[in-house]
Amino acid sequence: MGPMCDSLVVRAQSDHSLANQMAELARNLAVPLQLDQVLEGVTRSVLEVLPGAEMAGFLLFTKAEKFETQAATADLMYTIDALQVRHGEGPCMEAAIDELIVRTDDFEHEQRWPHFTADVLDLGLRSALSFKLYTSQRNAGALNIFSTQPNAFGPEDEALGQVLAAHAAAAILASRQGEQLKSALNSRDLIGQAKGIIMERFDVDAVRAFEMLRELSQSSNVKLVEIAQQVIEKRG
Repeated sequence: MGPMCDSLVVRAQSDHSLANQMAELARNLAVPLQLDQVLEGVTRSVLEVLPGAEMAGFLLFTKAEKFETQAATADLMYTIDALQVRHGEGPCMEAAIDELIVRTDDFEHEQRWPHFTADVLDLGLRSALSFKLYTSQRNAGALNIFSTQPNAFGPEDEALGQVLAAHAAAAILASRQGEQLKSALNSRDLIGQAKGIIMERFDVDAVRAFEMLRELSQSSNVKLVEIAQQVIEKRG
């Protein structure tokens, strides 16, 4: 075979290997798990399937719209994320807020985040790869991967990383939606209990009891569910 044929064979083998890796990831991540287990599984998979990856973790938005690090495979990830939050710049924050994929082949030549770059070079880091965690509804943060070697990541790493990031994003957003639903159901139950107390105490129907709760909420500028909680606690 000539050089062109050899090149085609190598490329076909590479594509086949990538397809196998993606299929294996899909099988490993298909089993329903708790959110923290999913995230830990994703960062472990990063180290297994991306040859250049030395550490990985998630930088996630909290309910207070701040950042927190989760499922880090090395303590250094907490330092890296803290530096980005302090400086307000870096690949992880850029992926979380703006870009779908952010790749740095060598921090020695990186100019996008001067303050963060100076610090990570002191830590011995040279390459980074970050992926936005998003669905059609909202962003959740970023999956972030680092290496002490320059040029550690390429197109195949980006393809595999996108698969992992998509799975993590779906798990995070599903978990948050579940929490919101649980909170809504709890609120409904509290309001229902408070209505019952008011109906009994003031001999009014359910509609009037709810109106009384709402009037108290509006006049005191306190959430309806908190007013309901106060009514229940005072009865007890």
